[in-house]
Amino acid sequence: MASNEVKRSFHVREGYWFAPKRFGFGATPITWQGWALTLGFVATLLLDGRFVDAIVPKIVIGATLTAAMLAITRRKTDGGWSWRWGSRG
Repeated sequence: MASNEVKRSFHVREGYWFAPKRFGFGATPITWQGWALTLGFVATLLLDGRFVDAIVPKIVIGATLTAAMLAITRRKTDGGWSWRWGSRG
């Protein structure tokens, strides 16, 4: 893979925070906003697991956080989500 291909795969248009993964399904954070969202999501899930005692609220909070993360990530991915196997073409 040429270095120009790598640079293009880690570049997104204005207003997008994530780039589609080169292999598989999903997205990768590219901008500081994408990384902040991802780290905030992980930190909030860890806090939920540590400080919420009852299992049902823990699951509801975790599922809600995950659904919100997926919705935001999908909306902020430049090129959308689909199965990929190599180049971003």
